[in-house]
Amino acid sequence: MKANDKQLIYTLLKTVDAYECGYTRAKFAGEPLFTDDTVVECERSERIETTVATSNNGSSPVVSIQPSAYSTTGQASADANMSQNSGISLDELNAKVLRCTRCGLARTRNNVVPGMGVEHPDVLVIGEGPGHDEDMQGLPFVGKAGVLLDRMLAAIGLDRKTNCYIANIVKCRPPENRNPFPDEQAACFSFLEAQIHILKPKIILCMGKIAIEKLMNQNIAITQAHGEFFDYNGIPVMPTYHPSALLRNEELKRPAWEDLKKFKRRLDEIKTN
Repeated sequence: MKANDKQLIYTLLKTVDAYECGYTRAKFAGEPLFTDDTVVECERSERIETTVATSNNGSSPVVSIQPSAYSTTGQASADANMSQNSGISLDELNAKVLRCTRCGLARTRNNVVPGMGVEHPDVLVIGEGPGHDEDMQGLPFVGKAGVLLDRMLAAIGLDRKTNCYIANIVKCRPPENRNPFPDEQAACFSFLEAQIHILKPKIILCMGKIAIEKLMNQNIAITQAHGEFFDYNGIPVMPTYHPSALLRNEELKRPAWEDLKKFKRRLDEIKTN
């Protein structure tokens, strides 16, 4: 394939990505430089692993073709660089989320759960993903963990109806409430990026390990990092224990409460300055 053809396809894909995500990503240092292909057609077979087996009746071979692995480094770099919003509203973005079929979770969900709250919040709360109750209602944190979350927020003067917005890393329920797989998180993360850019929260509260790890794009031990502050594009971020963890282990409630008090102090400082 010629370099010009590759560039044309790349530009087309970026245009489609901008339409689906609701905003155009910023250019980044890893933008590809395309060259003409020099590999002849017969050499392409070296890039494919082919397994030949005999069928059950022994009459014909069964061929399994697996493409060779490819790098996603460029896409990960693009996801990490937010751009200026193209003017899409939160309602328009969430409408795109409702139509999403990017990963396998779209086949098992009952409802998509884009998020819930006020459009210009002081606080953005980020969880892991919808559970059973959320999947049935299409709303975030409405089960037992959601009831506890509302109480936790109320204890420091926060409420999804007045000054918070609640969202998740993935917008569809993983089967059996398992942790969302990395590819599922990656497929959905640009929606969260766009939500953050539209909402412009003063501060972010991450509930649990998966939320803070995906947002910060690094491995983080929640037992060590809870109550500590991180930075996401100039926005302070603090992780604490997920409400589900508190329901399973009441000993975590005390450190979680200390985290919330620290979070409230930081928010008050931001609002005062």
